[in-house]
Amino acid sequence: MSNIFSDTVSYLTTASNWTGTADTDGLLIEIAQHLEYTFYAVGLAALIAVPIGLFVGHTGKGEVIVVGLVNMLRSLPTLGLLLLFTLWMGLGLTPTIIALVLLGVPPLLAGTYAGVANVDKSVVDASRAMGLNSLQVLLKVEFPNALPLILGGLRNATLQVVATAAIAAYVGLGGLGRPIFDGLATYDYPPMIAGSILVTLLALVLDSIIAGVAWASAPGTGRLRRVPDLAIA
Repeated sequence: MSNIFSDTVSYLTTASNWTGTADTDGLLIEIAQHLEYTFYAVGLAALIAVPIGLFVGHTGKGEVIVVGLVNMLRSLPTLGLLLLFTLWMGLGLTPTIIALVLLGVPPLLAGTYAGVANVDKSVVDASRAMGLNSLQVLLKVEFPNALPLILGGLRNATLQVVATAAIAAYVGLGGLGRPIFDGLATYDYPPMIAGSILVTLLALVLDSIIAGVAWASAPGTGRLRRVPDLAIA
């Protein structure tokens, strides 16, 4: 066991494994590919889920459908969907992104809908009494107040997608799933462990960034304008 960990450290500290060779991509390229798949999937999921969540949360129409859709999508196996779409569309990036988008939609949809629907009704009524129309209420009142929950949904979606994007290597693509699946095929454990560690670190970094934005976006706190107190007591 100690040899496996020492070999993993050696793998991670070997420059050629990061830069790659003429025949293989290095870890730096695989990290970039992994981020590319993640950003594509989460971005498309947000384009689908956020407008629907805003509409349903604002109008109250289709609540039952949204809840059922979220529960249904959460129960779908991502790897099974990937294989199904690959058999249907062939190898490539498209089936992978579609499978990851379906994984990212439920937390974004649930977070957006819940955020808007749970805005204090007295605040909404007061904004209407001030003469704001329905769209202005949504954009100037409900959306800012719902933003922390929306970002919470984005945070969950990003974590799920970045952790699952390794399956792209299962259908011949790159990303950090490449050393994992290649190592699994040849019983070469250091690349598998190294790939798993990098996926975990990538997830932690992205989670920390989004958590920081969510913390700063809380309405009424002024955190976005706050100057940190650097004085030492």
